[in-house]
Amino acid sequence: MIDELRQGESELRGIFSRFRRRDFSGNEGQAIKNSTFQLATTIVAKIGSLIFTILVARMLMPELFGLYSLALGTIIFFSTFADLGVGSALITFVSRNISEKKLGKAKYYFKVLLKYKVVLIFIPAIVLLVLSRFIASTYYNKPIFFALVVGAIYIPLNGMINFLNSALNSLNNFKAPLIREIIFQILRISLIPLMIYLFLKTTSPSVLVAILILTLSFCYCIALIYLAFITRRKFAFFKKEMPEKISPEERKKLIQFLIPLSITALSGMFFGFIDTLMLGHYVDATNIGYYSSAFGLIGAAGALLTFMGSALLPIFSRLKSASLEKVFRKSVIITTLICIPAAIFTFFAAKYILLIYGAAYLPAVPLLKLFSIFLLVIPLIALYEAYFISTENTKNIAILLVCSTVLNIILNYFFINYGLKFGMFEALIGAGVATILSRAIYLLSLTISKKILLKNNNL
Repeated sequence: MIDELRQGESELRGIFSRFRRRDFSGNEGQAIKNSTFQLATTIVAKIGSLIFTILVARMLMPELFGLYSLALGTIIFFSTFADLGVGSALITFVSRNISEKKLGKAKYYFKVLLKYKVVLIFIPAIVLLVLSRFIASTYYNKPIFFALVVGAIYIPLNGMINFLNSALNSLNNFKAPLIREIIFQILRISLIPLMIYLFLKTTSPSVLVAILILTLSFCYCIALIYLAFITRRKFAFFKKEMPEKISPEERKKLIQFLIPLSITALSGMFFGFIDTLMLGHYVDATNIGYYSSAFGLIGAAGALLTFMGSALLPIFSRLKSASLEKVFRKSVIITTLICIPAAIFTFFAAKYILLIYGAAYLPAVPLLKLFSIFLLVIPLIALYEAYFISTENTKNIAILLVCSTVLNIILNYFFINYGLKFGMFEALIGAGVATILSRAIYLLSLTISKKILLKNNNL
């Protein structure tokens, strides 16, 4: 272990040396460049989200902030239906065919996946529209009906942004998504607090939350326009190419790639949101606000640490055997070196971190300390998922994630209900413990599955 850590330190020094020399040649150089832009995008997104959340949480206070978080979380839950593996398939197949100079096939994959995406983004939007009253009035029994209706606008906009991001990533272009993120964060930080200031005292909570979701959708719309313009320009070389139809075997391979990812996306949807969705049924809006504040901070920190998985996916897709294993091992070592100090710092500084939201959110300190464990788990999960996707072993992820999701639902049900015997806040602790356990087991399963895969391939 000590030797591996020393190797990690050596790799970090090598990366800094490349930056000084501005040497981004080869796969390692491209990986560093991608990671740099991805990290910059993530930093902008999470710093912007942090500033935004601080402003919104302070202006709304726990109860209204809880309603906003529950409404947005529910909308995002439905929006995950709009991907079902399309983004990963786009990066994997388009990137690979472009690198192999098979531009006709790359264009065909792009067009097929775009059609699939358009269908997918409207189905969950319509379903949410139909179910919005039942969800708000019967399941949650909270005033978020109008916000869920507006969510039908949010879903297509967010879905197309994700598709275009993946398209640009397939070209190893991580700069445009960074600029898009800057545009979005500036708009969001400027407009949402303005809407709260204008309507907080003059409208009902139900209408106010709907206005905030509508304003958020407008911010996505502006960002999407920019991204569409850049994508059109970067893919201009496609205009001269005729789509080259793929063979039945290649089509079968695409379907076999997508089906497990679709199952993975559906499972991941429950895996990521089941705690909040279940708590929305059992606890009041104020406690939702506490849970969302703590989980939001960890989510922001976790996303900062998972940038490497997203940045390395196009590189992983182009590497084979020993080269892939070498890059993967280096990535795990470097990620671990970063995650351990981050988790320790979060645990001991939880009280002071939460003060940025205001004293009203200090009851969430035990939750933030508990969630610090996520910082050791989430980044490694992202790396292992990128590895399996790049090697087209998506079936492994699908099986493991489905099993972990079922376990997560069961654990949340029992831990939340057990916690409710003592109080609503104890139910929040129960949800946190259940979610951490299920994700830790998922990571362990990914690790074991990878070892079995390498053994079977004699690597």
